[in-house]
Amino acid sequence: MTNHDHRFKEEIADMRILDGLEPGTFDLHLHTTASDGALPPADLVRKAKAAGLSTIAVTDHDTLAGVEEAIKTGQEIGVHVIPGVELSTRLQRTNIDILGYHIQERQQLHDELAAFRDDRKTRAIAIIERFNHLGMPLTLEDVRSFSGDGVIARPHIAQAIVQKGYLPNVQTVFDQYLADGKPAAIEKKVLTPENGIRMIRRAGGIAVLAHPALIGDDGIVRRVLEVGLDGIEVWHRKHTRKDARRYLRLAAEFDLLVTGGSDFHNDEHTLGAPI
Repeated sequence: MTNHDHRFKEEIADMRILDGLEPGTFDLHLHTTASDGALPPADLVRKAKAAGLSTIAVTDHDTLAGVEEAIKTGQEIGVHVIPGVELSTRLQRTNIDILGYHIQERQQLHDELAAFRDDRKTRAIAIIERFNHLGMPLTLEDVRSFSGDGVIARPHIAQAIVQKGYLPNVQTVFDQYLADGKPAAIEKKVLTPENGIRMIRRAGGIAVLAHPALIGDDGIVRRVLEVGLDGIEVWHRKHTRKDARRYLRLAAEFDLLVTGGSDFHNDEHTLGAPI
């Protein structure tokens, strides 16, 4: 182990990780087929067990539909499942994702989020219409073959486009058509960070800023932290070691809990907080 690694481990030792979890034993940012993940909740928990994880959090977008199945499977095979959610919020024109952990009033929050799930379906239909106008015929049924009865998200549409043979892979669909500002992009209904935090806390949960490096502006990160979050996601598959150090310092400055997760959606992502 290098001196660099030793210093990093010493920094971690001083931090208040959510629930006092041991680094390397958890992944607190996972998606299932209840939103835009590839695995059903039970299969995801089994995969986490096989990866040697003892604690995970299911954090689907705007829904808690996969949580109960995940908890039940976890109890059966010895994996602790934290009930969670990921809310889409926006500060001015910047997307800010907020993770909620230890949600107590799960049905209450799930019901509150119904309008946002309905908006995702309306948005999906509008995006499908745009692809039709762009010469790539697509139907809602094509997309449902990937989303099932869960929340429809952009990755499901991208997968349908690839299956039709219009483009070679999901990343190309996003790069050319679905990313913000691209021809098939349509804004979704979102909360303000303040409202998202309040919604999580009303349900008895803990509010954590997701993947701050992806925001792309630490000035905005600071502004969001000043709203009054409980924690910050320090480790993420798209965070560099330099990013992690920077957000560890911010966590200390704002006296925040720290978390980490893979943001797992499919087998292209490796389970386990990348510490």
